[in-house]
Amino acid sequence: MNDLTRREILQKTCCGFGGLALNALLQQDPVFANPVFADPVFADPAVSDPTRPLVPKPTHFPAKAKRVLFLFMSGGPSQMDLFDPKPELEKRSGQALPYKLPDTEATVGLEQTKLLGPIAGFKPQGQCGLMMSEMLALTAAHADDLCVLRAVHADSPNHPLAIRQIHTGNLFDVVPSMGSWLSYGLGTENQQLPSYITILPQEGERNYSSAFLPAIHQGTAIQELGTGTKSPIRHLSDTQSPAQIQRQRIDLIQSMNRRQLQRLQSDQQMEGVIESFELAFRMQTETPKLVDISGESQETLDLYGIGQPPSDEFGRQCLLARRFSEAGVRFVQVSLGGWDHHNGIASGLKDRCRVSDKPIAGLLSDLKRRGLLDDTLVIWGGEFGRTPHAQNGDGREHNHHGFSMWMAGGGVRGGITHGVTDDFGYHGVDQRVHINDLHATILHLMGLDHERLTYQHHGRPFRLTDVAGKVVREILA
Repeated sequence: MNDLTRREILQKTCCGFGGLALNALLQQDPVFANPVFADPVFADPAVSDPTRPLVPKPTHFPAKAKRVLFLFMSGGPSQMDLFDPKPELEKRSGQALPYKLPDTEATVGLEQTKLLGPIAGFKPQGQCGLMMSEMLALTAAHADDLCVLRAVHADSPNHPLAIRQIHTGNLFDVVPSMGSWLSYGLGTENQQLPSYITILPQEGERNYSSAFLPAIHQGTAIQELGTGTKSPIRHLSDTQSPAQIQRQRIDLIQSMNRRQLQRLQSDQQMEGVIESFELAFRMQTETPKLVDISGESQETLDLYGIGQPPSDEFGRQCLLARRFSEAGVRFVQVSLGGWDHHNGIASGLKDRCRVSDKPIAGLLSDLKRRGLLDDTLVIWGGEFGRTPHAQNGDGREHNHHGFSMWMAGGGVRGGITHGVTDDFGYHGVDQRVHINDLHATILHLMGLDHERLTYQHHGRPFRLTDVAGKVVREILA
């Protein structure tokens, strides 16, 4: 064998250098970083075809809900001001704390702090007599449909970690979000649309990521609401090229992708890329009709508070959520920030209620009159709640020990409360619901066993609830 010159060595190995560089780049992306193995739960070839990852899949058992609408109130709504009345807190407002503050939690602005009573009154609502804040007068009309969880608890009082946990079930690791797990487990009812959409997300891409699940299950973010026929999904439409030319471009790219897949024989990430290209092309025909609300009646727009300050923007979010959900999207999230009231809670919380009360009430009314509420699970809540003691005189600090969320429709019992906090609304003391329990219950209502919905990664099976979680059966209808 003749000795190779340096030039010949470079010529023969240059493609290998490119492959090494590509591999290094992909390893930086958690979506592509690790090989993925088929989930034995869905071993039936008819439902686990990797070239059709969004095809509807069978449930583990009959489902009560077909879809989820998650109304995420970012910042931490105050439970004792909205859904968890505390007469003792009201009676002792302004007095010294009857409990010791945790040494491990921040106490900035809490020097010589005192108890802070509720900022508005409560009234019994509906036939069930559910106690709700007077600031939620319109949502209160749906009290008989609400299941209020009053003793939810999480593992961190820190916004980024708590937000990550409520979305992914995990504080630190890069793992799939709740919507991605439902997309992976169930597929979508409409092959022209994604299975997971998040509207005006404020929590960062990591919290609607598919992580190590195939990329097709990542949340599709709508970053703008748009007006009229303007698409709020960026780069969705190509007005410069005829549809036939666009199809030819896609076919060319897909042919190269498929040749690569054939050469590799098996690569689920490449399969996900191929499917995502096809989905994006199909969305061009279906999505513009859904994001254009100009065809809605004035009565419907008024129902959501659209065109009416201050509820216009959030009303548009909720109406889009209903339209996507009705069209077959499996998981739709709507986010509203501004609930982090370290000071000025009296004015700040009233503002958030004015912004959200009418759109949420309109959403529940619209779902009910369209016959969708029975099989649509609506979830409302933030990453944690607030403390019963004041911060900076007129605000409240973070509280992950016991806070409120509510659920409606989709197989939950309406008109009830579950869980009890102490006399001041600080800690959950009975029927506590951890975030892992919440996720297990959501999956159960969707017909999935949270212990069986797994994905092999890094040599072990992962799941949304990790190694914890139990279904809160007391709230099931």
